[in-house]
Amino acid sequence: MGVPKGRRRIVVAVAALLALGAVAAVGYRVLAPAEVVTPARGTLPPPVTPAIGVIGRLPVAPLIVEGRLRVYAAQRQVYADRPADSRHRVTPYWSYRRWPAQVNGVLATGSTVLTRWSDGKLVALDGRTGEVAWRADGPTPGAGFTARRTGAGVVWDPQGIFVASGADGRAVLVVSGEGRLRGYALADGRELWRADGPAGCRTDLGTTADGRVATLDTCTAATVEFRDVATGAVLTRWRPPAAGAEPVVTPLGCLTPRSQCRGLRTSAPGDAAGRGWLLGAGEPVPAPTLDAGDSTLVGEIAVGDDGGVLKGWAARTGKERWRRGDLGRVRVLAIEPGRVHVLTDQRDLVTLDPTTGAQRSRFPLTVGQDGIGWVPGLAYAADGYLAVERLRERAGPDDDDQAYFLMAEPVVLAAT
Repeated sequence: MGVPKGRRRIVVAVAALLALGAVAAVGYRVLAPAEVVTPARGTLPPPVTPAIGVIGRLPVAPLIVEGRLRVYAAQRQVYADRPADSRHRVTPYWSYRRWPAQVNGVLATGSTVLTRWSDGKLVALDGRTGEVAWRADGPTPGAGFTARRTGAGVVWDPQGIFVASGADGRAVLVVSGEGRLRGYALADGRELWRADGPAGCRTDLGTTADGRVATLDTCTAATVEFRDVATGAVLTRWRPPAAGAEPVVTPLGCLTPRSQCRGLRTSAPGDAAGRGWLLGAGEPVPAPTLDAGDSTLVGEIAVGDDGGVLKGWAARTGKERWRRGDLGRVRVLAIEPGRVHVLTDQRDLVTLDPTTGAQRSRFPLTVGQDGIGWVPGLAYAADGYLAVERLRERAGPDDDDQAYFLMAEPVVLAAT
Protein backbone atom coordinates (compact mmCIF):
# COMPACT_ATOMS: atom_id res chain seq x y z
CA MET A 1 0.00 0.00 0.00
CA GLY A 2 1.22 3.52 -0.72
CA VAL A 3 1.35 6.32 1.76
CA PRO A 4 -1.89 8.27 1.86
CA LYS A 5 -1.70 11.54 -0.04
CA GLY A 6 -2.35 13.71 3.06
CA ARG A 7 0.26 11.87 5.14
CA ARG A 8 2.77 12.13 2.27
CA ARG A 9 2.37 15.90 2.27
CA ILE A 10 3.04 16.00 6.02
CA VAL A 11 6.18 13.87 5.62
CA VAL A 12 7.46 16.12 2.82
CA ALA A 13 6.77 19.23 4.90
CA VAL A 14 8.57 17.81 7.95
CA ALA A 15 11.55 16.78 5.82
CA ALA A 16 11.72 20.25 4.32
CA LEU A 17 11.65 21.84 7.78
CA LEU A 18 14.40 19.52 9.01
CA ALA A 19 16.52 20.32 5.95
CA LEU A 20 15.95 24.04 6.45
CA GLY A 21 16.90 23.72 10.11
CA ALA A 22 20.09 21.87 9.20
CA VAL A 23 21.02 24.55 6.66
CA ALA A 24 20.31 27.27 9.22
CA ALA A 25 22.45 25.50 11.82
CA VAL A 26 25.34 25.17 9.40
CA GLY A 27 24.93 28.77 8.30
CA TYR A 28 24.95 29.97 11.89
CA ARG A 29 28.11 28.02 12.65
CA VAL A 30 29.80 29.49 9.59
CA LEU A 31 28.50 33.06 9.75
CA ALA A 32 27.92 33.69 13.46
CA PRO A 33 30.38 36.00 15.25
CA ALA A 34 33.32 33.94 16.44
CA GLU A 35 36.68 34.23 18.12
CA VAL A 36 39.41 31.63 17.74
CA VAL A 37 42.44 31.75 20.01
CA THR A 38 45.32 29.41 19.19
CA PRO A 39 47.89 30.01 21.94
CA ALA A 40 51.60 29.37 21.64
CA ARG A 41 53.00 25.88 21.91
CA GLY A 42 56.65 25.21 22.46
CA THR A 43 59.44 27.31 23.88
CA LEU A 44 59.53 31.09 23.70
CA PRO A 45 62.75 31.94 21.86
CA PRO A 46 65.24 34.20 23.66
CA PRO A 47 66.07 37.63 22.25
CA VAL A 48 68.68 37.27 19.54
CA THR A 49 71.45 39.48 18.21
CA PRO A 50 71.46 38.64 14.51
CA ALA A 51 74.41 39.18 12.25
CA ILE A 52 74.35 42.61 10.59
CA GLY A 53 72.97 42.48 7.06
CA VAL A 54 69.94 41.34 5.11
CA ILE A 55 68.04 38.53 6.84
CA GLY A 56 65.60 37.57 4.09
CA ARG A 57 62.36 38.26 2.24
CA LEU A 58 58.83 38.15 3.62
CA PRO A 59 55.41 38.30 1.93
CA VAL A 60 53.94 40.34 4.77
CA ALA A 61 55.02 43.17 7.08
CA PRO A 62 56.25 42.18 10.56
CA LEU A 63 56.17 43.86 13.95
CA ILE A 64 59.12 42.88 16.15
CA VAL A 65 58.11 42.01 19.74
CA GLU A 66 60.90 42.09 22.35
CA GLY A 67 63.42 40.96 19.75
CA ARG A 68 61.90 37.46 19.99
CA LEU A 69 58.87 37.22 17.72
CA ARG A 70 57.37 38.70 14.58
CA VAL A 71 53.68 39.65 14.51
CA TYR A 72 51.64 40.00 11.31
CA ALA A 73 48.12 41.04 10.37
CA ALA A 74 45.71 39.58 7.81
CA GLN A 75 42.16 40.68 7.11
CA ARG A 76 40.65 38.78 10.05
CA GLN A 77 43.70 37.41 11.85
CA VAL A 78 46.69 38.50 13.90
CA TYR A 79 49.44 35.92 14.24
CA ALA A 80 53.11 35.50 15.15
CA ASP A 81 56.09 33.43 14.07
CA ARG A 82 59.54 32.87 15.56
CA PRO A 83 62.40 33.61 15.88
CA ALA A 84 62.64 37.27 14.93
CA ASP A 85 65.60 36.63 12.62
CA SER A 86 64.07 33.75 10.67
CA ARG A 87 64.95 34.03 6.99
CA HIS A 88 61.38 33.31 5.85
CA ARG A 89 57.91 33.38 7.35
CA VAL A 90 57.32 30.09 9.17
CA THR A 91 54.43 28.20 10.80
CA PRO A 92 52.53 30.49 13.21
CA TYR A 93 53.66 30.33 16.83
CA TRP A 94 50.29 31.68 17.95
CA SER A 95 47.19 33.01 16.23
CA TYR A 96 44.14 35.11 17.08
CA ARG A 97 41.19 35.29 14.69
CA ARG A 98 37.78 37.03 14.76
CA TRP A 99 34.78 36.81 12.44
CA PRO A 100 33.19 38.72 10.76
CA ALA A 101 35.09 41.77 12.03
CA GLN A 102 38.26 42.86 10.23
CA VAL A 103 41.61 43.96 11.64
CA ASN A 104 41.86 47.75 11.51
CA GLY A 105 45.07 48.42 13.44
CA VAL A 106 47.83 46.63 15.38
CA LEU A 107 50.32 48.22 17.78
CA ALA A 108 53.06 46.49 19.79
CA THR A 109 54.36 47.97 23.03
CA GLY A 110 56.60 45.93 25.28
CA SER A 111 55.23 42.38 25.33
CA THR A 112 51.65 43.51 24.59
CA VAL A 113 50.09 43.40 21.12
CA LEU A 114 47.11 45.75 20.84
CA THR A 115 44.56 45.00 18.14
CA ARG A 116 41.69 47.14 16.93
CA TRP A 117 38.80 45.76 14.88
CA SER A 118 36.26 47.16 12.46
CA ASP A 119 33.41 46.68 14.97
CA GLY A 120 35.25 48.85 17.52
CA LYS A 121 36.40 45.96 19.71
CA LEU A 122 39.83 46.37 21.30
CA VAL A 123 41.67 43.15 22.12
CA ALA A 124 45.03 43.13 23.91
CA LEU A 125 47.10 39.99 23.38
CA ASP A 126 50.05 38.69 25.33
CA GLY A 127 52.72 38.85 22.65
CA ARG A 128 54.61 35.96 24.19
CA THR A 129 51.71 33.50 24.21
CA GLY A 130 48.96 34.90 21.98
CA GLU A 131 46.43 34.64 24.82
CA VAL A 132 43.86 37.40 25.34
CA ALA A 133 44.91 39.79 28.12
CA TRP A 134 41.74 41.90 28.00
CA ARG A 135 38.89 43.07 25.77
CA ALA A 136 37.14 46.43 25.65
CA ASP A 137 34.62 48.29 23.51
CA GLY A 138 36.03 51.31 21.70
CA PRO A 139 34.97 53.84 19.07
CA THR A 140 34.30 52.25 15.70
CA PRO A 141 36.96 53.19 13.15
CA GLY A 142 34.59 53.47 10.22
CA ALA A 143 36.72 51.12 8.10
CA GLY A 144 37.91 47.54 7.96
CA PHE A 145 41.22 46.14 6.75
CA THR A 146 42.66 49.10 4.86
CA ALA A 147 46.11 47.73 3.96
CA ARG A 148 47.41 46.11 0.80
CA ARG A 149 48.39 42.45 0.85
CA THR A 150 51.52 43.01 2.98
CA GLY A 151 49.39 44.40 5.82
CA ALA A 152 51.94 47.20 6.30
CA GLY A 153 49.30 49.91 6.43
CA VAL A 154 47.69 48.20 9.44
CA VAL A 155 50.81 47.26 11.45
CA TRP A 156 53.29 49.99 10.47
CA ASP A 157 50.88 52.88 10.02
CA PRO A 158 47.74 52.18 12.09
CA GLN A 159 45.20 54.97 12.37
CA GLY A 160 43.41 56.13 15.52
CA ILE A 161 45.36 54.04 18.04
CA PHE A 162 48.20 55.47 20.17
CA VAL A 163 50.04 54.86 23.43
CA ALA A 164 51.71 57.15 25.99
CA SER A 165 52.65 57.25 29.66
CA GLY A 166 50.92 59.47 32.20
CA ALA A 167 52.63 61.56 34.86
CA ASP A 168 52.53 58.57 37.21
CA GLY A 169 54.31 56.37 34.67
CA ARG A 170 51.30 54.18 33.89
CA ALA A 171 50.81 53.38 30.20
CA VAL A 172 47.62 54.55 28.50
CA LEU A 173 46.04 53.45 25.23
CA VAL A 174 44.25 56.21 23.31
CA VAL A 175 41.71 55.29 20.60
CA SER A 176 39.71 57.56 18.31
CA GLY A 177 36.93 57.18 15.79
CA GLU A 178 33.98 59.14 14.39
CA GLY A 179 34.60 62.13 16.66
CA ARG A 180 35.05 60.01 19.78
CA LEU A 181 38.25 59.89 21.82
CA ARG A 182 38.84 57.34 24.59
CA GLY A 183 41.63 56.59 27.05
CA TYR A 184 42.20 53.08 28.48
CA ALA A 185 44.58 51.67 31.05
CA LEU A 186 47.02 49.59 29.05
CA ALA A 187 47.39 47.08 31.89
CA ASP A 188 43.75 45.94 32.04
CA GLY A 189 41.68 47.82 29.43
CA ARG A 190 39.77 49.87 32.00
CA GLU A 191 38.28 53.02 30.45
CA LEU A 192 39.83 56.10 32.06
CA TRP A 193 38.15 58.95 30.19
CA ARG A 194 36.21 59.94 27.10
CA ALA A 195 35.94 63.10 25.01
CA ASP A 196 33.39 63.37 22.21
CA GLY A 197 32.89 65.95 19.50
CA PRO A 198 31.60 66.40 15.95
CA ALA A 199 33.04 63.70 13.69
CA GLY A 200 33.94 66.13 10.92
CA CYS A 201 35.88 68.53 13.12
CA ARG A 202 38.57 66.49 14.87
CA THR A 203 41.76 65.10 13.37
CA ASP A 204 43.82 62.96 15.71
CA LEU A 205 47.53 63.69 15.62
CA GLY A 206 48.90 61.28 18.24
CA THR A 207 50.49 61.37 21.67
CA THR A 208 53.55 63.22 22.93
CA ALA A 209 56.63 62.07 24.81
CA ASP A 210 55.53 64.10 27.84
CA GLY A 211 52.18 62.33 28.18
CA ARG A 212 49.68 64.41 26.20
CA VAL A 213 47.17 63.64 23.43
CA ALA A 214 47.21 66.01 20.46
CA THR A 215 44.17 66.62 18.25
CA LEU A 216 43.43 69.21 15.58
CA ASP A 217 40.02 70.91 15.76
CA THR A 218 39.23 72.55 12.42
CA CYS A 219 35.80 73.80 13.55
CA THR A 220 37.24 76.30 16.03
CA ALA A 221 39.82 78.31 14.06
CA ALA A 222 42.18 75.36 13.43
CA THR A 223 43.24 74.79 17.02
CA VAL A 224 45.51 72.03 18.30
CA GLU A 225 44.34 70.72 21.67
CA PHE A 226 46.72 68.97 24.04
CA ARG A 227 45.02 66.72 26.62
CA ASP A 228 46.40 64.93 29.63
CA VAL A 229 46.71 61.29 28.58
CA ALA A 230 45.66 60.00 32.02
CA THR A 231 42.53 62.15 32.48
CA GLY A 232 41.57 63.55 29.06
CA ALA A 233 41.54 67.10 30.46
CA VAL A 234 42.57 69.84 28.01
CA LEU A 235 45.87 71.36 29.13
CA THR A 236 46.78 73.64 26.20
CA ARG A 237 45.09 75.06 23.12
CA TRP A 238 47.38 76.29 20.36
CA ARG A 239 46.69 77.78 16.94
CA PRO A 240 49.46 77.11 14.40
CA PRO A 241 50.54 80.46 12.93
CA ALA A 242 50.52 81.10 9.18
CA ALA A 243 49.10 77.66 8.37
CA GLY A 244 45.67 78.70 7.11
CA ALA A 245 42.21 77.57 8.12
CA GLU A 246 42.87 73.88 7.42
CA PRO A 247 46.54 73.26 8.26
CA VAL A 248 48.39 70.03 7.66
CA VAL A 249 49.96 68.88 10.93
CA THR A 250 52.52 66.07 10.83
CA PRO A 251 53.90 64.43 14.01
CA LEU A 252 57.69 63.99 14.13
CA GLY A 253 60.11 61.98 16.23
CA CYS A 254 57.59 59.34 17.34
CA LEU A 255 58.61 56.05 19.00
CA THR A 256 55.82 54.13 17.29
CA PRO A 257 53.50 55.55 14.60
CA ARG A 258 52.17 58.82 16.07
CA SER A 259 52.92 57.70 19.64
CA GLN A 260 55.20 59.51 22.10
CA CYS A 261 56.18 62.15 19.54
CA ARG A 262 58.63 64.98 20.22
CA GLY A 263 57.79 67.39 17.41
CA LEU A 264 55.36 68.63 14.76
CA ARG A 265 55.49 70.19 11.33
CA THR A 266 52.68 72.52 10.26
CA SER A 267 51.97 73.70 6.73
CA ALA A 268 49.21 74.99 4.52
CA PRO A 269 47.56 72.43 2.21
CA GLY A 270 49.74 71.73 -0.82
CA ASP A 271 52.94 73.20 0.64
CA ALA A 272 56.00 70.94 0.43
CA ALA A 273 57.62 72.54 3.47
CA GLY A 274 56.27 74.29 6.53
CA ARG A 275 57.31 75.16 10.05
CA GLY A 276 58.87 72.76 12.54
CA TRP A 277 58.04 72.71 16.23
CA LEU A 278 59.30 70.95 19.34
CA LEU A 279 56.82 69.64 21.87
CA GLY A 280 57.07 70.03 25.62
CA ALA A 281 55.14 71.64 28.45
CA GLY A 282 52.92 74.43 27.16
CA GLU A 283 52.80 75.54 23.52
CA PRO A 284 55.11 74.12 20.84
CA VAL A 285 58.47 75.86 20.38
CA PRO A 286 59.75 76.83 16.90
CA ALA A 287 62.46 74.55 15.47
CA PRO A 288 63.57 75.86 12.03
CA THR A 289 65.77 72.80 11.41
CA LEU A 290 62.52 70.80 11.07
CA ASP A 291 60.93 73.12 8.50
CA ALA A 292 61.99 71.08 5.46
CA GLY A 293 59.52 68.41 4.41
CA ASP A 294 62.18 65.67 4.34
CA SER A 295 63.69 66.45 7.76
CA THR A 296 63.04 64.22 10.73
CA LEU A 297 63.58 64.21 14.48
CA VAL A 298 65.43 61.55 16.46
CA GLY A 299 65.35 62.36 20.15
CA GLU A 300 66.69 65.93 20.34
CA ILE A 301 68.50 65.78 16.99
CA ALA A 302 67.04 67.04 13.72
CA VAL A 303 68.29 65.13 10.66
CA GLY A 304 67.89 66.27 7.08
CA ASP A 305 69.43 66.95 3.70
CA ASP A 306 71.18 70.29 3.15
CA GLY A 307 72.25 70.65 -0.47
CA GLY A 308 73.10 66.98 -0.91
CA VAL A 309 74.82 66.73 2.48
CA LEU A 310 73.10 64.84 5.28
CA LYS A 311 73.33 66.85 8.50
CA GLY A 312 72.36 66.59 12.13
CA TRP A 313 71.45 69.63 14.21
CA ALA A 314 70.58 70.20 17.83
CA ALA A 315 66.87 70.74 17.33
CA ARG A 316 66.47 73.30 20.13
CA THR A 317 69.42 75.53 19.25
CA GLY A 318 69.89 74.85 15.54
CA LYS A 319 73.60 74.20 16.08
CA GLU A 320 75.11 71.79 13.59
CA ARG A 321 76.31 68.61 15.30
CA TRP A 322 77.58 66.58 12.33
CA ARG A 323 77.55 66.26 8.55
CA ARG A 324 77.96 63.41 6.07
CA GLY A 325 78.85 64.42 2.54
CA ASP A 326 80.05 60.96 1.55
CA LEU A 327 76.65 59.31 1.15
CA GLY A 328 75.27 61.15 -1.87
CA ARG A 329 71.51 61.54 -2.03
CA VAL A 330 69.76 59.53 0.65
CA ARG A 331 66.24 58.95 1.85
CA VAL A 332 65.42 58.48 5.54
CA LEU A 333 63.51 55.21 5.78
CA ALA A 334 62.86 54.94 9.50
CA ILE A 335 64.10 56.02 12.91
CA GLU A 336 64.33 54.40 16.31
CA PRO A 337 66.12 55.34 19.55
CA GLY A 338 69.84 55.55 18.81
CA ARG A 339 69.47 54.84 15.08
CA VAL A 340 68.51 56.62 11.88
CA HIS A 341 68.21 54.39 8.81
CA VAL A 342 68.83 55.93 5.38
CA LEU A 343 68.82 54.46 1.87
CA THR A 344 71.27 55.56 -0.82
CA ASP A 345 70.58 55.72 -4.55
CA GLN A 346 72.60 52.51 -4.91
CA ARG A 347 70.18 50.82 -2.47
CA ASP A 348 72.71 50.63 0.36
CA LEU A 349 71.15 50.72 3.81
CA VAL A 350 73.21 52.99 6.07
CA THR A 351 72.47 53.17 9.78
CA LEU A 352 73.86 56.16 11.65
CA ASP A 353 74.10 57.27 15.25
CA PRO A 354 71.79 60.33 15.25
CA THR A 355 73.83 62.13 17.93
CA THR A 356 77.23 61.91 16.24
CA GLY A 357 76.53 60.86 12.65
CA ALA A 358 78.86 57.88 13.12
CA GLN A 359 78.13 54.92 10.91
CA ARG A 360 76.81 51.87 12.74
CA SER A 361 76.45 49.67 9.66
CA ARG A 362 76.25 49.74 5.89
CA PHE A 363 75.34 47.02 3.39
CA PRO A 364 73.38 46.53 0.14
CA LEU A 365 69.68 46.16 0.85
CA THR A 366 69.28 43.42 -1.74
CA VAL A 367 68.41 39.72 -1.65
CA GLY A 368 69.93 37.23 -4.09
CA GLN A 369 69.44 38.38 -7.67
CA ASP A 370 66.59 40.82 -6.87
CA GLY A 371 68.66 43.80 -8.02
CA ILE A 372 68.19 47.48 -7.20
CA GLY A 373 65.38 48.35 -9.61
CA TRP A 374 62.84 49.23 -6.93
CA VAL A 375 61.67 52.12 -4.78
CA PRO A 376 60.90 51.98 -1.05
CA GLY A 377 57.34 51.91 0.20
CA LEU A 378 56.37 51.84 3.87
CA ALA A 379 59.20 51.06 6.31
CA TYR A 380 59.54 50.12 9.96
CA ALA A 381 62.36 49.84 12.51
CA ALA A 382 62.52 48.36 16.02
CA ASP A 383 65.10 46.61 18.20
CA GLY A 384 67.80 47.10 15.56
CA TYR A 385 65.72 45.47 12.81
CA LEU A 386 64.52 47.27 9.71
CA ALA A 387 61.86 46.12 7.26
CA VAL A 388 60.78 47.91 4.09
CA GLU A 389 58.34 47.29 1.26
CA ARG A 390 59.88 47.21 -2.21
CA LEU A 391 57.72 48.70 -4.95
CA ARG A 392 58.05 48.67 -8.70
CA GLU A 393 59.74 51.80 -10.00
CA ARG A 394 56.64 53.00 -11.84
CA ALA A 395 54.09 51.84 -9.27
CA GLY A 396 51.15 54.15 -8.71
CA PRO A 397 48.63 54.30 -5.85
CA ASP A 398 45.83 53.02 -8.09
CA ASP A 399 47.74 49.95 -9.29
CA ASP A 400 46.69 46.52 -8.11
CA ASP A 401 49.05 44.64 -5.82
CA GLN A 402 50.70 42.70 -8.62
CA ALA A 403 51.65 45.89 -10.44
CA TYR A 404 52.44 47.74 -7.22
CA PHE A 405 54.86 45.39 -5.43
CA LEU A 406 58.19 44.21 -6.79
CA MET A 407 57.42 40.52 -6.30
CA ALA A 408 55.41 38.01 -4.24
CA GLU A 409 57.75 38.56 -1.27
CA PRO A 410 58.21 42.34 -1.42
CA VAL A 411 59.26 42.95 2.20
CA VAL A 412 62.99 42.79 2.91
CA LEU A 413 64.07 42.35 6.55
CA ALA A 414 67.52 43.38 7.77
CA ALA A 415 69.51 43.63 11.01
CA THR A 416 71.46 46.84 11.53
